[in-house]
Amino acid sequence: MAAAPGETSLSLKGKTALVTGASRGIGRATALKLAGRGALVAVHYGRGREEAEATVRALTEAGGTAFAVGADLTQPTSATDLFKQLDAEFTARVGGRELDILVNNAGVGPRAPIEDVAPDVLDAVVQVNLKAPFLIIQQASSRLRDGGRIINVSSMATQNAFPQLAAYVASKAGLEALTLSLAQHFGPRHITVNAVLPGATATDMNPGAANPEIAARIAAATALGRMGEPEDIADVIAFLASDEARWVTGQRIQVSGGQRL
Repeated sequence: MAAAPGETSLSLKGKTALVTGASRGIGRATALKLAGRGALVAVHYGRGREEAEATVRALTEAGGTAFAVGADLTQPTSATDLFKQLDAEFTARVGGRELDILVNNAGVGPRAPIEDVAPDVLDAVVQVNLKAPFLIIQQASSRLRDGGRIINVSSMATQNAFPQLAAYVASKAGLEALTLSLAQHFGPRHITVNAVLPGATATDMNPGAANPEIAARIAAATALGRMGEPEDIADVIAFLASDEARWVTGQRIQVSGGQRL
């Protein structure tokens, strides 16, 4: 669909969006970017309610519209609980429960070699990184408008060897495989499904970001000479959410500044 007069095809005016794990890091930067382009954004959080509310305040102060919604993705009923809240909020705000943009960003990444990963830790990683997105997409399916967007946040660690992230990369590789299958599944409805694979990014999930020596090594191994920032990833997610990305689906897009080329 062509952009309305006075709007660019990057505009998200009139769209609704859900960003999971949006209280901090890449999720927060993504929520800010989508709201800045006109979308009504549901800022999901697991346990960081105060951080999520701070994100909402930042969005509204910048002229955007947003609200916080909580659901603990470690729980098997999280997707159902999440959409009960979303349906009520979207209906109250825009008169319907329809969703245009879904960004599955929430994730956990414990670091340990395979010998030290306890079964309950593995279960939690798979639950948050793979099962929760699966169930969220399942719930979203009947709510997504034709022409909508699903963007799954994975990791470039699935493309390289990171033995300390064995559980994490296994779950994220599953998310990428799901992305490909769902691109075909949702294609007849013109819903695109893509995965974004960030490289090393300066968030609190990356312990090396705050260590100057580690950050320098990462920068030296990156073609563009620095560690990524959350906004670097958010810009690509926002592009995939826009009309300009209407012909891009089933893709795994590495956003790493050329790390480990």
